[in-house]
Amino acid sequence: MDTCRSQDQISLRLPPATSDERLVAVAKLGDRSAFAELWKRHSRTAFKKVYQITKNRADAEDVIQEAWMKAFTHLNNFDGRAKFSTWLSRIAINTALMALRRRRSRPEASMEFNDGETWQIRDIADQAKDVEEQYVTSESVKRLKRAICRLSPQLRAVVEIQQSKDVQVKEVAELAGISISATKSRLLRARTILRRALA
Repeated sequence: MDTCRSQDQISLRLPPATSDERLVAVAKLGDRSAFAELWKRHSRTAFKKVYQITKNRADAEDVIQEAWMKAFTHLNNFDGRAKFSTWLSRIAINTALMALRRRRSRPEASMEFNDGETWQIRDIADQAKDVEEQYVTSESVKRLKRAICRLSPQLRAVVEIQQSKDVQVKEVAELAGISISATKSRLLRARTILRRALA
């Protein structure tokens, strides 16, 4: 990306196989070509996530440019606790959600001819809220499924039975082949672990 390069910027000419961690370290020292390489590696994935939210290529392109600026400006705040790709995707997702909120705060209206002579102002329904809510719900479901998969086999079994069958504790106990008290205990432990995982 040309915007990431400057002729007066001295590049360390890192080899293509350089790790993300090394590129981040060098980019923090001011090497814009290192940041350009990071962006080249991960911007496509970030764009896909943004497009899932905006459902519109033009909006997604605007968002991804804003996300690039935020990532470039705040690179020194990246502490390495997560992968760079995860950090970048989170910036892109947050930027997309903020764009939807901004759009929702500015309701649009269209003006159309009524009977071919007079103007009629008609509100355009804003779908931004629905899209944002759907995305948040979808992400929550994915996180819950991942958290359930990380439970021990005993806890996971009772949770999956209860979820798939939508039954009471007694039926879960019967299907799992354990006592009602053991079922209650496992469900309680599973809920506690899941609540922590999703906090």
